[in-house]
Amino acid sequence: MEEVDRILIHSLRQTGTEIGDDVDSVKQFSSELIVEAVVRCLRVIDPPLGNGLSPSLPPGMSARFRLGMSLAQACQDLGYKGEIGYQTFLYSSEPEIRSLLMFLVEKLPRASAEASDQPAGKSALLQKAIAAQIRAQLALPWVPPTCRLPLLCQTQSAGVSASFRSQALLLLVAWGLWSVCSVLVREVADYCRDFLPPVTAQPSQHASVPASLLERHALDLSAAQEWENEWNSQGLLTRLSPEAYRSRKRARLQKRVEEQLRPPPSRARARAPPRSGPDLAELLQSIGGRAPGERPGQGHALHPHREVHLHTGTLIILLTFVQEPEASSQQMAVASAMPSSRQSEEDLLAQQQDEMQALQQQLQQLSVRMEEVGGDMKQLSVSITQVSDELKQRELSNSEKECSVRVKKQTIDLLPDAENNLAKLQTLVESSAKRVVSLASQWEKHRAPLIEERRRLKELCSNRELESSRKLSEIKDLHDKIRQSADEAKKKEGLYKQLITEFENLPKDVSRSAYTQRILEIVGNIRKQKEEITKILSDTKDLQKEINSLTGKLDRTFAVTDELVFKDAKKDESVRKSYKYLAALHENCTQLIQTIEDTGTIMREIRDLEEQIETENGKKTVSNLEKILEDYKAIRQENSALATKIREA
Repeated sequence: MEEVDRILIHSLRQTGTEIGDDVDSVKQFSSELIVEAVVRCLRVIDPPLGNGLSPSLPPGMSARFRLGMSLAQACQDLGYKGEIGYQTFLYSSEPEIRSLLMFLVEKLPRASAEASDQPAGKSALLQKAIAAQIRAQLALPWVPPTCRLPLLCQTQSAGVSASFRSQALLLLVAWGLWSVCSVLVREVADYCRDFLPPVTAQPSQHASVPASLLERHALDLSAAQEWENEWNSQGLLTRLSPEAYRSRKRARLQKRVEEQLRPPPSRARARAPPRSGPDLAELLQSIGGRAPGERPGQGHALHPHREVHLHTGTLIILLTFVQEPEASSQQMAVASAMPSSRQSEEDLLAQQQDEMQALQQQLQQLSVRMEEVGGDMKQLSVSITQVSDELKQRELSNSEKECSVRVKKQTIDLLPDAENNLAKLQTLVESSAKRVVSLASQWEKHRAPLIEERRRLKELCSNRELESSRKLSEIKDLHDKIRQSADEAKKKEGLYKQLITEFENLPKDVSRSAYTQRILEIVGNIRKQKEEITKILSDTKDLQKEINSLTGKLDRTFAVTDELVFKDAKKDESVRKSYKYLAALHENCTQLIQTIEDTGTIMREIRDLEEQIETENGKKTVSNLEKILEDYKAIRQENSALATKIREA
């Protein structure tokens, strides 16, 4: 039973039951520990059934009886066939508790238990250590600050609290993002090399570095997952490689950007005299400070103002172009009249304000002019559309009239020689009909093989589509299997690392050979006991056979002797006395044998009674009776208190 109790205690500790190190037998279980162990097992076996039960005994006796009845009903719902009730938990006996715990331990889910007992990876070990530390701190009672020991001062002090904030980090991204703006690659590389601070120096506070790194890592993981989902859902259907799919997607994006930057045709024609709107090539070339096809110093000088915006590690370069207007005579006069270094700051501010007002007036005039030009362009575009529609309608009517005039002219030319022309027309119609028939026959000859070829090609195309769809589904299945295999490999790798760590943490003084030798000794003792039991059974069978044979021999001998002596007793008086002694001896021997058998039966009953006495002693009947009396007194006190409350109410 010691080995059984150790196995039970180990299993209960795995379910979360707090069992002390000094407890090594079920006999040492108290009522509180029994209730906690049963509730923990029920929560693991059936969470909805066990979550509604409390793992600790309540103080009131009525609540204890209700909890005991609930636990008994839950165990019966799980399929426990033994006798169980509230007395099993409140007034427990060792055999009943052992059988109940063995039933619950056998019901524990092995797969979930193994999964929960063997987490994978260093993170799981860290979580277990954190949980153990939190559990140890929660077990300590709260003590006022003035009464705290040094250990409590470390664990229960408020400490310095810091807010958990994250900030966007600027990291080097793949250069594929800059393929649209390839001119910027060199400038971005120079910026990252010369001006970009390290990751630990980018947040405004050093305490925000872990949170920022975690957020950045989460964003990278989500982006990788989105790409994987897009590739599995859309990329595989295109039958392209990942690089080709990315390049095609990049080309589509560049085309959309060009379409957004390119102005409409009507606006382009209206704005053609001053300057056409810049397309994407002009926009990219203008970054260098010049227009496409223009030498330095010509036209309008464009000065790009770049604004680097840090957002989730991606450089978003906002290019704003400010076109400098041509220097007018007024601006030249203002420039010539610029204040010298001796002028005061007030004069400089006044001149700047005057210049700003002048520029604002020019800007307003230009905006009004642009609105007027826009209205004129709209009117002109509407009139041009109307004129083009009228022109198309007139061209169609002219073409129809020309066709009718041509037919009428040919008819008039044929009227003077109508009979000959009719005969020629008849012959022409007949020849045309014959030619149509011959062409139809020739077409039928060529049509049949073409139709067969078309059907064959269509069937071949459908077969190829089916084959391609089947291969595509196989590829998806292979991707899923690869992903599952990778996940299983990661789990097994983490499990291997965790087992290695646990093996390193195990005490080295206990060897595996000692446990193996102990197991072999137990197996050997069991084998010896089986052999002894078999030997005793065989000896008992032999003795029973020998007893049966001797009993039969005795009966046969007595029957022969009785017959012979009875014959002689009729003739001789002494022989008659011998016959009486023989009958008395046989009866006495029979009574002696019966007495011996009764003695053996009584001895067996005595052993059975002794075992029952030991069993009853193990049930702690006296202590249970004392507990029952105490509980009865407590219930009477509670009832009297309730009765007084009712009377007072």
